[in-house]
Amino acid sequence: MDPDSAPTSSSEPPAPEPPPAPPRRGFDARVLIALVAILVIAGGVAVVTQGSSSSKQQLPGNVNSASSSSFIGSVATPLKPAPSLRLHNYLGNAVNIASYRGKAVLVTFLYTNCPDVCPLITANLRVALSMMSPQQAAKTQVIAVSVDPRGDTSKAVAAFLKRHEMTGRMQYLIGSAHELAHVWQEWNVGSEQDAQQPQLVNHSGLVYGISASGKLTTLYAANFKPSDIAHDAPLLSSQ
Repeated sequence: MDPDSAPTSSSEPPAPEPPPAPPRRGFDARVLIALVAILVIAGGVAVVTQGSSSSKQQLPGNVNSASSSSFIGSVATPLKPAPSLRLHNYLGNAVNIASYRGKAVLVTFLYTNCPDVCPLITANLRVALSMMSPQQAAKTQVIAVSVDPRGDTSKAVAAFLKRHEMTGRMQYLIGSAHELAHVWQEWNVGSEQDAQQPQLVNHSGLVYGISASGKLTTLYAANFKPSDIAHDAPLLSSQ
């Protein structure tokens, strides 16, 4: 038989089996936080929050937003007085935003059971305050307004502030559904219970910078950098 036509057998060992694929992990909430995005554009603000779809948020007083050579945050145009804000904090003390004239005021809307956007905003506000000098931090007031009148009890708010190291550093305002709805309307803030997950609230996720003279001046996305506010706060407190 022709050796070239004879059957041959390989002496090489068979290729090793590929290693098994690593097990798939469950969804990481931190990924969701990283995906939270607020796109600030001229003429409006597009908001993406957990449990809600993207929508265009109308700003208080129908102002628009634009870039600035002075502020890192977007600037409200034209400058108008900030909407009124008079509620009680979680300790039962009356709070009026007008009493903070002469300071930079940062206003945002949160709820204590929020799984993503609210902890992100609160943590970054805490870092921003820590980046300021003691003198500037004393000239900066943070105010959070509840978007969940049922869930944001005094006890829940106290625990939230302690957990995020903001006790005494943030005025957290609560109230009845009627009282809060009035404020939401004044600030053009959306707040509604999630249809599929009733324990969650779909809400707007911005931080509003108010100048020392009481003007709505700057706007910050929920994923703002703490250094942005640390930079802008001295400018707000001087205007």
